[in-house]
Amino acid sequence: MENRKSFYITTPIYYPSDNLHIGHAYTTVAADCMARFKRMQGYDVFYLTGTDEHGQKIERAAREKGMEPIDYIDGIVTNVKKLWQTLLISNTDFIRTTEQRQKEVVQKIFTRVYEQGDIFLSEYEGWYCSPCETFFTERQLTEGKCPDCGRDVEMLKEASYFFNMSKYAPRLLEHIENNPDFIQPESRRNEVVNFIKSGLEDLCVSRTTFQWGIPVPFNQSHVVYVWFDALINYLTGVGYLQDDELFAKYWPADVHLMAKDIIRFHAIIWPIMLMALDLPLPKKVMAHGWIMLEGGKMSKSKGNVIDPGILVNKYGVDAVRYYLIKELSFGQDGVYSEEILINRINSDLANDLGNLISRTAAMIIKYFAGVIPTAGTETELDLQLQEAAKQAFYEATEKLEKLDFSNYLHATSRLVSRANKYIDEAAPWQLAKDPFQTERLGTVMYNLIESIRIVLILTAPAMPTLMVRANQQLGLWGDSAKAVWNDAGKWGMTSSGAQVTRGEPLFPRVDVKTLEEEPAETSASAKTGSNQQELKAVHKTAEEDSITIEEFARLDLRVAEVIACEKMKKADKLLILSLKVGEEERTVVSGIAQHYTAEEMVGKKVVLLANLKPVKLRGVMSHGMILAASDDKQIDVLMVSKDIDSGERVK
Repeated sequence: MENRKSFYITTPIYYPSDNLHIGHAYTTVAADCMARFKRMQGYDVFYLTGTDEHGQKIERAAREKGMEPIDYIDGIVTNVKKLWQTLLISNTDFIRTTEQRQKEVVQKIFTRVYEQGDIFLSEYEGWYCSPCETFFTERQLTEGKCPDCGRDVEMLKEASYFFNMSKYAPRLLEHIENNPDFIQPESRRNEVVNFIKSGLEDLCVSRTTFQWGIPVPFNQSHVVYVWFDALINYLTGVGYLQDDELFAKYWPADVHLMAKDIIRFHAIIWPIMLMALDLPLPKKVMAHGWIMLEGGKMSKSKGNVIDPGILVNKYGVDAVRYYLIKELSFGQDGVYSEEILINRINSDLANDLGNLISRTAAMIIKYFAGVIPTAGTETELDLQLQEAAKQAFYEATEKLEKLDFSNYLHATSRLVSRANKYIDEAAPWQLAKDPFQTERLGTVMYNLIESIRIVLILTAPAMPTLMVRANQQLGLWGDSAKAVWNDAGKWGMTSSGAQVTRGEPLFPRVDVKTLEEEPAETSASAKTGSNQQELKAVHKTAEEDSITIEEFARLDLRVAEVIACEKMKKADKLLILSLKVGEEERTVVSGIAQHYTAEEMVGKKVVLLANLKPVKLRGVMSHGMILAASDDKQIDVLMVSKDIDSGERVK
C-alpha cells in the first residue's frame, strides 16, 4: 500500500462571497470523477478543494451585513461543504485560507521571496476590479471596464509590495514549449503564451486599503494580496514546510483543474511563484469552459445562478453528475437547460442504460429463474459485443487520462447502445421457444450481464451510487466498492450462479412537464380501461351499439412486451410503461399502480390498443392503451401467456 503511485488533483479554492452554483459544481464533480478513476486504477489519490476567504470583496460584504468577515464566511463555507457532501465529492482535504496552517506557510513564503529580492516595496497606481481582486493597466481594460467580468473598475493608488514576474518569463515560456501538455486545452495554452510574450508586469502582492487578509510578517500595515495567498493553498494542502513526508509523496500536483477565466493566474503567476521557490511545477493545468445560461455566463452578482443541490433533490445525484460531466465538451462552453438535463436522464439513463439493465434482469429471471447462466459456444455476434466492450474500456481510459470527461462518457454510451442492439440481434425471446437453444440463450444472457458489469465499472467515477444500486439487483460483486478499473478490460469475470432479483428502476423517467399536474383521477381513467365510460367510448358493447367486422378491424390491437416500468411521481394510480411493439418502443401511462407493482409488470406481454390517439397525462405523452378487465374492486390486465412475439396482431 505504501508503494502505490500517488496522484494529486485540485480544484480552485472557491471564493465564498455567496453560495456556490452549478458552474462551481462542474469543476468539483469533474475533479471527483478523475479522483475516483485514479483510485480505481490503484493510485494513492490526494484530492484538494476548499475556499479562498480573504480580500476586500468579502470584507465589504460582511460589513454591509453588520458582521465580522469570519462569521460571514463560516455560514457560507458550511453550505459549501454540505453541497460537496450532497454531490458525493470524495475530497481528501478541504482547506480554508483563514486556517492557521495557511497563514504560516504564506508568511514563510512571502518572507523568503522578499529576502531573495523577488519581492520589493513600491507604489502602485492602477485600475482595480474588486470582484476579481485584480489590478489592470489602462491598455488591459475593455471599454474602460474589467476585461474578465465586464464590471466597473476603480483607480487605486497605494504603497504595495511587488513580485518580479518578468524575471521568470523566459524560463516559463521555455517550460511551456518543452511541455506541450502543461496547459490544456491548446486554445488556453496559446492564450497564455501570447499574454506572456506581450510583456509581464510586476505583480502587486500586498494591499493596505483593507485589513481582511494575512499580514505581511515584516510590515504589519500590509496584508498579502489575495492571489498570492490563495495559490499557495496547493502547497499547504499537502504539507509544504509542515510535513515533509506528505509533501514529498504528492508534489508536484498532477492536475490543477479550473474554469477558463482564472487560467492566467494558474498558468503564469503560480508557475512563476514556484520557480521563485525552486519547486517543481505542476504537471498539468487544465481550464474547462463555462456552463452558460441563455443570455450569457452564470454569475452570482447577476443573480442568474442554478443551485445544484436543488437539482440533486429533484433528479438524484448520479443523474446530475452524469449531466454535468457529459454536457461540457473538452475545453468548450456548455449551455445549462433543465430540459436538456431531463432529456439526458430519459434518453441516456432511463431508455438506454436503465432499460438495458432492467431488460436483462427480467429475462434472466424469466428464463433462468434469476440465476446467471454459464456462457457456451461463442458466435461472431458475441465476439462483436466483446470487441465493443474492449474498445469502450480503452477509449474511456484514454479520454479520462486526458481529462476529456464528455467523450469518456460517450465511449461508455456506445457500449450500452451496442448491448441493446445485441438483444435485438440475438432475439432471446425466440431462443426461449426452442428447448434445444437453451445453451445459446444462456450465452446471450451471460454476455449481456457481462457487458453490464463492464459498463458499471466504467461509469462508476461519474455516477458513484449506480454500481451499488445495480449490484443489489444483479449480484455481480460481493463488495462493489472493491471493483477495479482494469477489470473492465477483461471479459468473462462475471460469476455464473449469482442470483438476480427484481428492483426499482435505476433511473425513473422524468418529464419536462411534471410540475404541470393534471388531476390524478382524469389521468388514471384515460389509459387503464378501469373507467367503464372511457372503455365504451373506444369499444361499445353489442347491446348498446353493434359494429361491423370492418369497424372492429380499425382497432389495431397488438402484443406488447413491457421492457421497463416505473411509478409516476405524485400519482398513486399511475405506472409509466415502456413497451416493445415489434421493432418499435413506445410509452403508455396506465392506472394500474394500486393493483400491480412496476417490478412485476416488467417482462409481461400485454394487449395494446396501438392506434389510439396519443394524449398527454400529467406531462407524459401516452401512445396507446393497455387492455384490462375491471370491476369496482379490482383491475386485471389482459396478458398473453403464450410465446407470441411482441408486435403481433390480436384478432
